[in-house]
Amino acid sequence: APLSMQTQPTAIATLTWVIPMQKERLLAFSDGVIAINLTIMVLELKVPHGAEWANLVKLVPVFLSYVLSFIYVAIYWNNHHHLMHAVAKVNGNVLWANMHLLFWLSLIPFATGWMELWPNLGDGRAGQAAAVAG
Repeated sequence: APLSMQTQPTAIATLTWVIPMQKERLLAFSDGVIAINLTIMVLELKVPHGAEWANLVKLVPVFLSYVLSFIYVAIYWNNHHHLMHAVAKVNGNVLWANMHLLFWLSLIPFATGWMELWPNLGDGRAGQAAAVAG
């Protein structure tokens, strides 16, 4: 029951609102955050300047970093979807664990952008960016 009466030692009854979080609401929020992440990532893809294939080839590292990040987010979204079907009740611990996951997933567009900066360098920075991205 969403409402319960609790009696205090002074015999004064107080109303306590206990409204549990619906699992569907948590899933909708998480899906929205992930959709925004994917949108931010795709907006980083820029149209090439020119109609020649050479102009498109220059964007291959950027596109590959997008593909890698998209797959990474898709795996997390799929696992999150299956995990939430196993959850019977959403409580504070589940909410904070979910927010923790969404926080780290929200950094993927940043890591993707960083990977795009160093596509052809052999000094290890591309490897560092890839390690941060996943």
